[in-house]
Amino acid sequence: MDDPYQNNINQQGETYPTYGEGGEYTYPYKTDYPPQEEEDAASDVTEGHDDDDQMYEGEYQGIPHPDEIKEARRAARREARMKARMAAEVEEETLPDQYESIMEDCGHGRFQWTLFTVLGLALMADGVECFVVSFALPSAEKDMCLSNADKALLVQTHCLCRLLYALAINCIFSFLSCFAQSYGFFIFFRLGSGIGIGGSIPVVYTYYAEFLQMDKRGEHLSWLCLFWMLGGLYASFTAWGIIPHYGWGFSMGTEFQFHSWRVFVLVCFLPSVAALAGLVFMPESPRFLLETARHDEAWMILKQVHDTNWRAKGEPERVFQVSQIKMPQAQDDEFIEIQSETGTAFQRFMVRHMTLVKQVMKNLMSLAAPDLRLHGLFIAIVWFTMAFSYYGLGAWFPDQIKYLQFEEYESNVKIFHREKVERFHFNFTLQNQVHKEGEYIHDRFIDIEIRNVKFEESLFENCYFEDVRSTDTFFENCTLKNTVFYNTDLWEDSKFINCKLENTTFLHPKKGCHLNFQEQNDILIYLVSFLGSLSVLPGNIIAGLLMDKIGRLKIIGGSMLGSAGCTFFLLLCFSQWAVVFFQCLFFAASAAAWNGIEVITVELYPASKRATAFGVLNGTCKLAAIISTFTFGKVIGITKIIPIILSFSALVCGGLLAFKLPETREVILQ
Repeated sequence: MDDPYQNNINQQGETYPTYGEGGEYTYPYKTDYPPQEEEDAASDVTEGHDDDDQMYEGEYQGIPHPDEIKEARRAARREARMKARMAAEVEEETLPDQYESIMEDCGHGRFQWTLFTVLGLALMADGVECFVVSFALPSAEKDMCLSNADKALLVQTHCLCRLLYALAINCIFSFLSCFAQSYGFFIFFRLGSGIGIGGSIPVVYTYYAEFLQMDKRGEHLSWLCLFWMLGGLYASFTAWGIIPHYGWGFSMGTEFQFHSWRVFVLVCFLPSVAALAGLVFMPESPRFLLETARHDEAWMILKQVHDTNWRAKGEPERVFQVSQIKMPQAQDDEFIEIQSETGTAFQRFMVRHMTLVKQVMKNLMSLAAPDLRLHGLFIAIVWFTMAFSYYGLGAWFPDQIKYLQFEEYESNVKIFHREKVERFHFNFTLQNQVHKEGEYIHDRFIDIEIRNVKFEESLFENCYFEDVRSTDTFFENCTLKNTVFYNTDLWEDSKFINCKLENTTFLHPKKGCHLNFQEQNDILIYLVSFLGSLSVLPGNIIAGLLMDKIGRLKIIGGSMLGSAGCTFFLLLCFSQWAVVFFQCLFFAASAAAWNGIEVITVELYPASKRATAFGVLNGTCKLAAIISTFTFGKVIGITKIIPIILSFSALVCGGLLAFKLPETREVILQ
């Protein structure tokens, strides 16, 4: 009978007993057995193997093949990793829920209101910082002799690490800027101050949100925005009360002049100091501590919040019942290993900071993750369009008022043509005049002020100027013979354009620039700022009351579309007070949108990316502000159509796109 166990292994010279189908011995298997066809040469076990493959000897003894052992181990490792990943996902999912339950157990009370006040002062400092340059610039440009290019640079440059560090930077640079005697130092200190306060804003909202429970979050973040309005009011009141009072300053010799506008700059850094002092006593965010696997510290802070609130409510005996808090698996800090292996302090410094830079870049790149990419793009566009319109028109309104004032001033200019004045004593103010081809012989200009006066192609012969103060006064293509300038600010190199000077003497010229507060610091400047800051109050109140009732998206979209409608009223701005009225209307309509944008930004991102995302979006906001301010400023006095079209288009685009964002009302903070 045929051998039922055919084998393709070549046997050499020996015979082996085999079992037949019936279980008895039959003929021996010989090496010279006739070869079988190819399809019959492979058994079911060895089918698909090459002819030179060897049969595993332990196959019939129940011993697993080494390859099977390795494959089983790989499968076990894959299963273990999968279980660990699933466990980590469960931990991630349950931490927000548990943290929300803990905050509800802690309640909302004295601790949150104390934190609200301290962080409000930090936000108020940002509101003040936005007005410091615009209020101090009219006086600073005279005190430091700034050109138009210098003024433009100062305005544009003005425009976490940690909250404490950011506010400390703001305090230091704000304090130093009030003592700067040169333009270079002043612009450097204001730039440093802006960097400091800009770094604190993203942390203010994210830090406060992590101490709020879900049903309080939208409302109280909206109330926090009121402090930005208070910052504008504070700056307006202090500017009006300090800058026009010239006697509030002091001087040390002839070089160091501390005028009243410097006192104003000094007073404006007080909110930052107060916020910094308060934050020293505030704890770290427990959510941040949990994300970094610092369970014990987080538990102690949550217990402090719980005890502070319930003690203030008259229930000091209430016990904090949380014993364990789920934590996400934190990545190992490679810092400790690196620090122990490096030798010198410089190497440790470099490794530490390079590692920090890599972590920051990794965090920035994580904002483009697939689950955040689309919504991140939408919210960035909303930020950009809102800032483009708001800050662009915010700069356009006061510039338009100044332009209307200038037009009115120019319409009243007095022109004198070919007048001849001889042996006359000028002892009165010359203002808003143009003198063409005049002749002044043996005249005296003593202890007078000359404002916005231009002498063109005129002759001054045997004249005497003493104690003359000038503002925007120039001599162009004039001839001066035997003339003396004594103790004046009419400098040879800047006030005389293409002039012919014959035997002309400049004695004891005045140093510095003349300050004229009555001319440069009109009360209208502070009134416009005060009304603009006050006009956002209704929008803030509406947003605070309705944020958790109708949702973030309706607040943002409705406010932006309403603001877009207000832009068409700019066509009616033919007078200064019309501009002021429509400025207040626009600010009131857009205030609620800012509140909604800041709230939804905090709620849209997980804890590990929240502050970073807010900072990036805030930077996008400042970029839009710079672009719009520059663009709108170029068309002042030329046309109103461009600001209207650009603002309307941006607000409509952002308002409609806001409805595509996810609604975060009644959503647990991730």
